[in-house]
Amino acid sequence: MPLWTRITALLAALALGVLAASCGGGDDQSAPDVPADAVAVVGGQEIPKSDYERLLAQAEATYKQRKQEFPVAGTPEYAALRTAIVKSLVEQTQFEIGAEELGVEVTDEEVDKELENLKQQFFQGDEDAYLAELKKQGLTEEQVKSDIRNTRLLPQKVFEAVTKDVKVTDQQIQDFYNENKAQFETPASREVRHILVKTKAKAEMIHRQLENGASFAQLAKKYSQDPSSKNTGGKFTAQQGTLVAPFETAAFGLETGELSGPIKTQFGWHIIEALGDTAPKSSQPLADVKQQISQQLLEQSKNKEFNTWFKELSARLKPEIAYAPGFQPAKTQTGATTGDGTATGTTNG
Repeated sequence: MPLWTRITALLAALALGVLAASCGGGDDQSAPDVPADAVAVVGGQEIPKSDYERLLAQAEATYKQRKQEFPVAGTPEYAALRTAIVKSLVEQTQFEIGAEELGVEVTDEEVDKELENLKQQFFQGDEDAYLAELKKQGLTEEQVKSDIRNTRLLPQKVFEAVTKDVKVTDQQIQDFYNENKAQFETPASREVRHILVKTKAKAEMIHRQLENGASFAQLAKKYSQDPSSKNTGGKFTAQQGTLVAPFETAAFGLETGELSGPIKTQFGWHIIEALGDTAPKSSQPLADVKQQISQQLLEQSKNKEFNTWFKELSARLKPEIAYAPGFQPAKTQTGATTGDGTATGTTNG
């Protein structure tokens, strides 16, 4: 599948049957003044039928690669695919209109630079491999550059423009820290080692050998059925609150250097030895995690600001959308249309 277009995820989802089939007619009106070579008009901008046909061909190629049968025209599955592609093209056009209103542009030089970066990332700079992939996907370099411009660079620039004034205050950081202190706590811990076996009889046999001076590490490697610790002689760091109750009670109740008797859990029978004292629970001070919290809150706030901008843009432009006959959004089985304006597929790339 093409590596540089946001429609890829949509097509993959359709190929896997993730999107439900739609049926019935939409309540958006088709318009007789939509040109014959367009599927829709958004705010006076035409969406060429060739764009729709290209994405439909990509969808068919995706089905073929997955060895799945492409939906037959006239079926609900085909209607769902058509609706999803048209919806994506409408959203992209709305987005381009919004970018123009913001004064955001992408230069040819920026597109060429990004294309070279992608060639290095996916083809290690091999021009022949890149051209072979274009041929395989039925794409031209002009189409690839258009995708880079409209679905990669333009969303990045618009995201930056829309969210440039978003800030996070010290009070917001403090409030988040106070409300989520558990995230910044390190539970009590202790270095222990254990041997896990299936039967009590084998656990008792191993316990006797350990009491008689046998090597814990050697017995763990020989008998333990815990793959995560047997090769380290049974050693691991036990964290309070993360272990099954009988094991945790024993592990944190032993004296340092003390060996437990056989302990039964849902996994089998354990012999546990405490290797060190318990390190008490601790909390990271706000100063240590302030930058982490700030980045998290800033990302959330920017995403919220961006999604609000796009939803408002879509709502404002929705009355200015006209569809060619046969390309109107289809209703779902519950009666809700699938052609509403949401920010699906338009992300901060």
